[in-house]
Amino acid sequence: MAQDIKDLNVALLAVDGFEQSELLEPKRAITQAGGRAVVVSAKREPIQGMEHDEKGEKVDVDLIFAEADATHFDAVVLPGGVVNADEIRMHPQAQAFVKQMAEAKKPIAVICHGAWLLVSAKLLNGRKITSFPSLQDDLRNAGAEWVDQEVVVDGNLISSRKPDDLPAFNRELLKLLQSNKAA
Repeated sequence: MAQDIKDLNVALLAVDGFEQSELLEPKRAITQAGGRAVVVSAKREPIQGMEHDEKGEKVDVDLIFAEADATHFDAVVLPGGVVNADEIRMHPQAQAFVKQMAEAKKPIAVICHGAWLLVSAKLLNGRKITSFPSLQDDLRNAGAEWVDQEVVVDGNLISSRKPDDLPAFNRELLKLLQSNKAA
């Protein structure tokens, strides 16, 4: 991926139970394009990744929610994983962070079950989004237009359904970061 996003900071919000590829692949794409990928979580200890229903790698945490200031970031990535997505939505500081990113019109990239945080933060009314199919009722009930597509870009909101969609998700994330940098 040739996009140059040097000097851009991207927060990746996750807790234990995140879908490993949905955090690690965007993180790799961001750093390979010259950006800084910062893992933000509820605790300082490494967080446990999952490969579907099997334990995967643990990932080091760079900042905790209480330390993360949305003004220092250019975008946020919300990986899925059912356990991760169900827990992170209960953290008021995670909700506040994504609300601040939305208010600043910064890119919010969400994949799979990660959209649950946006539901709890009340950020989906009138937005077009995709997700893992089992979330479609939750997203529609939150006021979103849910579609079944590989990747959806609705202004500053990028969404994808599942790990198979990561190439398109990463491409659109880097494209939006690059266009925002050039602006």
